[in-house]
Amino acid sequence: VVPGETALAFYKAKNPTDKPIIGISTYNVIPFEAGQYFNKIQCFCFEEQRLNPQEEVDMPVFFYIDPEFAEDPKMAKVDLITLSYTFFEAKEGHKLALPGYQ
Repeated sequence: VVPGETALAFYKAKNPTDKPIIGISTYNVIPFEAGQYFNKIQCFCFEEQRLNPQEEVDMPVFFYIDPEFAEDPKMAKVDLITLSYTFFEAKEGHKLALPGYQ
């Protein structure tokens, strides 16, 4: 992905069980310092997703890397940014805290 250009990626999720699952995804950017330059335009994260038994879905994330990434001397040696997701089963009555908010 070229900094400043938008990109679309898909993450595959599968419910391997025989019961429906409702879950929520959180994301992580590595290296951590590059996270400030990662901008999601549209994402499935932090929203409940229902997966039926044995269902497999592609979940899109539309994003860009801020062009200032290329100007930051601390990012000069960074040539790989990894975006990963963790899918948690939602628990009734529990809310997932948003990062940076209390």
